[in-house]
Amino acid sequence: MEKIKKDNFKLVGIKLENKTTNENNQSGLDCGNLWQKFETEKIFDLIPDKLSNEIYAVYYDYEKDETKPFSYFIGCMVDEKAIPPGELNELFVPSQNYVKVIAKGVMTGCITEAWEKIWNSNTNRKFGFDFEVYNERSQDWNDAELDIFVSTIK
Repeated sequence: MEKIKKDNFKLVGIKLENKTTNENNQSGLDCGNLWQKFETEKIFDLIPDKLSNEIYAVYYDYEKDETKPFSYFIGCMVDEKAIPPGELNELFVPSQNYVKVIAKGVMTGCITEAWEKIWNSNTNRKFGFDFEVYNERSQDWNDAELDIFVSTIK
């Protein structure tokens, strides 16, 4: 696990209407449904002033830790002056320290396995803004690779 500091950035995309939880695989359903909406409604194409083709999936506004409710957002990094269209949301991710974890393998199982390792690690988590970055390396679902950034306390 590589330690890294990232500066603040702005995302535009969509978010869950309500918080979700890891209990009874609820987050798997909720987050999966949000991804479905992102794809079927072609949200990527609606986002103005994208800085790259990367897609960010952000876990934030934790009520305590991974066992309690949290918010979820899918979007793209944009210029800080970008104004989201009315149907989209914006999310500001503050400057934070992270541990970078690489998920590799068959989707979506490799992501689940990576998060289970994170949950079982002794990482000093902040439960601030954690995120996954999807890019050209994650397009082949049979051999995917993506970066997960887990916010840490120093």
